[in-house]
Amino acid sequence: MKIQHFAAVAAIILLGTIFLSSKKPGGTLSADGPYILYRNDSTRVIRVNPDGTIFDSTYYRTPAAFNVCDHQGNYPFTVSLRPIRRQKWDYRSIPERVFVMSDPHGRMDCAVSLLCGNGVIDDKLDWSFGTGHLVLIGDLFDRGDDAVQLFWLFYKLQQEAYDAGGRVTILLGNHEPMEFSGDMRYATPKYQLLADELGLEYRDLFGPDSELGRWIASWNVIGIVGRDLFVHAGLGGDFYKQDIPVEEVNQEMSKALFLRNRERKAASDKLAFLYGSYGPVWNRGLLLDGKKWHPVTADTLQLILNRYDVDHIIVGHTIIDDVSSFYDGRVIGVNVDNEKNRRKGLGRALLIEHGHYYVAGDKGILRELK
Repeated sequence: MKIQHFAAVAAIILLGTIFLSSKKPGGTLSADGPYILYRNDSTRVIRVNPDGTIFDSTYYRTPAAFNVCDHQGNYPFTVSLRPIRRQKWDYRSIPERVFVMSDPHGRMDCAVSLLCGNGVIDDKLDWSFGTGHLVLIGDLFDRGDDAVQLFWLFYKLQQEAYDAGGRVTILLGNHEPMEFSGDMRYATPKYQLLADELGLEYRDLFGPDSELGRWIASWNVIGIVGRDLFVHAGLGGDFYKQDIPVEEVNQEMSKALFLRNRERKAASDKLAFLYGSYGPVWNRGLLLDGKKWHPVTADTLQLILNRYDVDHIIVGHTIIDDVSSFYDGRVIGVNVDNEKNRRKGLGRALLIEHGHYYVAGDKGILRELK
């Protein structure tokens, strides 16, 4: 059993409990975690090994570093804990290179393939993009088996990028607030199984007293890099009429992140709108034209661009066949079926380099975006 993952970082164990989980209806446990929860003068660490064994241990001192791997024991890397800073949302200076991806949905192999193939990380999963800027437009949660491991990978890369003079910006999608609210409709069954074994709600593993919860609460909803505005789903006419400053959107949605959805709706009309169907993490009106989506007119789009002094809005959320532009190039969609597009050699990300926009696949640039 692999308790040595933490033995190497010299923490004193107060209590170590091992649960042996077997196959049960609705799912099987696989490598997962760690989940790090702070309790007054101690730290609780929960992880699942590749064989499905749960380790639930409490430490006098928080482990300084730990090992992570995907659900099958592949893609190992080491993470060091570090102070959490509120992410900056406005980078008006234009980096030489910006790499943009979205909606990895718990698929470690797809994310690593894309990042390695474009020189953002090396084969040891370390930052190799120099002073470049990586933007991830939300939805690390749900559907795949490696959501927590992806959180830790980007947690690690964010610090490595900062140390190299680069940046990693991660925006909230709609699935992070769903999970934090207790809505697990799209979660792989193993996460509910883990929660059941621990006698918890799964959301309890990401509360404001957890390392990952604190970090995810530092993410913004809207970010600007150079002349590009990034948001998970989209901004529409309803959002324009609300006229809420970007900084307020980011702060208010972060403050309500740990509330249940009904509590967000009850808190204020503003918060109900921001987390609602036509708010920035759900609105599909920039990419879909059906009446129920409240499609955005070209004139309204230009008003939004003018208000934020940007040239493009770049979104994820809505799955499209390939990375594409809309509204004469003023809107760019980057969310695709990651597994299918990887298999077929289609676009999976956007590279912005020296003012040019390129569709990138798992082996680098495929073409210039038109």
